[in-house]
Amino acid sequence: MRSGILLLFSIIFVSFSPLYAQSSKPVFTPHHTGYITTSDGLKLWVKESGTGPVCIFIHGGPGAWSKSFEDMGGSNLEKHLTMVYFDQRGSGRSEGASDNDYSLERMLKDINEVREKLHVNQVYLLAHSFGGILATNYALKYPEHVKGLILANCTLNLKSSIRSQIGYINHLLGTHFEAQTDAALIPTMMEALKALKAKGLDYKRLSDNKQNVEKLHRIDASNPSQYIFSRKALMMKQYQQNFSKITPEVKCPVLVITGKKDHAVGINQYKSFKFPHEKIVKIDGGHLLYYEHNPQFVRTVFSFVDKTSLHN
Repeated sequence: MRSGILLLFSIIFVSFSPLYAQSSKPVFTPHHTGYITTSDGLKLWVKESGTGPVCIFIHGGPGAWSKSFEDMGGSNLEKHLTMVYFDQRGSGRSEGASDNDYSLERMLKDINEVREKLHVNQVYLLAHSFGGILATNYALKYPEHVKGLILANCTLNLKSSIRSQIGYINHLLGTHFEAQTDAALIPTMMEALKALKAKGLDYKRLSDNKQNVEKLHRIDASNPSQYIFSRKALMMKQYQQNFSKITPEVKCPVLVITGKKDHAVGINQYKSFKFPHEKIVKIDGGHLLYYEHNPQFVRTVFSFVDKTSLHN
């Protein structure tokens, strides 16, 4: 069962990684590491580390965890940002919901309660992959608490991203997988993924570098989660909406970091975003920009934070 969920989880994926291994990498003492209890009695794993404006990291998946990003380059942001890594309910080191509440409203409430527990009024949100759906909706629901939104390799339309992956697999294999209906999307994707894996090319969805993807998988292999949120979210109609439609309503500054070869969410996914105050940065890479282009990724984030801090 676990292997099946991991395969399904790979549809969008939430991984992060940095090709940034240097001995001078800054090390900071965490301000907080452990669990906080939500208003419905669930324990969320949270780690706060770094110095500077507070930035909450919203991992993808759905149902991944924050450790991949932190260990594979995310911690390099701690030099100028107080990074807050947390695992969403039903993900990573956090508990699952006893009442099976994984609704969008509840997930947004969790993010807000993390912010409240840290006693911070305004934060930056940095999201990866599926995390963009949560972060964008949070910025719309709680605009007074968001200084800026950073979307790294994000999708706001799961159906579109899945179709993009199927199309890319067909391109790689010369196959003709096609989902005739939305209901057939995930079954078709599963078949396409199996065919891709049989050819030893499954890493291609995230990166052209197989070793980088293997490194990511080694870290994710230690994830203790049962992938509860992953199983729930991929089947919930609420998360299958096209959230690009709400982007004109998000008024905070937005940084969109997109990969020219990101076939996990789709190379043109960002074109559907219509944030009024957006800056788009294109990097010549795939779904793991934070890892494979870490210095550029970090500089881009710091530049955005510096500029938006001056106007807040």
